[in-house]
Amino acid sequence: MTERAIDEPAAGDSSGRPDRRGLAVCLLAVLLAALLAGHRAVPNVHGFGSLLDSASPLLGLAVPVLGAAALLRRSRRALAAVLLPGVVWVVLYGDAWLPPAAGGGPAVLRVASQNLQSGNPDPAATVHALVSSDADLIALQEVDDDDRVDAALGQRYPHRATASTVALWSRWPIRDSAGVDTGLGWNRALRAVVAAPDGDLVVYVVHLGSARAGHTATRDETLSRLAATVRDDRAPRLVVLGDLNTATTDRVFAPLTRLLHDAQADAGQGFGFTWPSKLPVTRPDHVLYRGLTPTAAGVLRTPDSDHRAVTAGFRW
Repeated sequence: MTERAIDEPAAGDSSGRPDRRGLAVCLLAVLLAALLAGHRAVPNVHGFGSLLDSASPLLGLAVPVLGAAALLRRSRRALAAVLLPGVVWVVLYGDAWLPPAAGGGPAVLRVASQNLQSGNPDPAATVHALVSSDADLIALQEVDDDDRVDAALGQRYPHRATASTVALWSRWPIRDSAGVDTGLGWNRALRAVVAAPDGDLVVYVVHLGSARAGHTATRDETLSRLAATVRDDRAPRLVVLGDLNTATTDRVFAPLTRLLHDAQADAGQGFGFTWPSKLPVTRPDHVLYRGLTPTAAGVLRTPDSDHRAVTAGFRW
């Protein structure tokens, strides 16, 4: 007895009723394609639209699941329908996996940024991993044990600027630094002028407000204030390092993307997810820049923190 072909009606079925096999898969595939293409049109009620934006690259995981369901239902129509969200996902996010358009060549400036995680049992081990990246500048967030961090970094990075729980360690002199008000009630961000060998570089180290399901208003306000501060900053060469608590796919990120470039998008490969560290599913940690040319960007797994670190190289 031969196996029935896909979409072939069952033997003896002469009812004339239309074959509805795979109809649910077709409908789900169309819905998924619409959600991928129009996630920014979903109302941002209680921050839901914003969180959907950040998670939108992960929606592609539903494509193989729907494809398997179509095969189980033995439906050609369903298989064809599953191609639709697959194509939409590739159009939106496939270029992240292509060789970077920018990059290559020697870097004259290397940066790293790490959320240490408050209560980190061994922050020295975390920052030792950053030192191994050969960064010239190391930006840290959630620093609550300066002594152990300073002991690990102080010899190779003799220059430091701090504001509350954010800090910048530098191989080169820091000519000026000040806290930056992002609307949290205290300065959980700083601006520093680093006297790099090829000229001054303005560096922002930032930890924006937290965002959780139903609670993104504080994060949104802090991001808006950061964008306004960067907009008013006339420095020709500038980098923003830190935990911004949202992904570049988030609609609220747009004010920053209009002002700065994303090192991961320009010189990295893949999504560069950083959180949670064991199985990252989003990228709240960023290296943003202007007035520089990126040569490389990536993610570094570090011990004892719930975030992975982000790294980037630049040339003048």
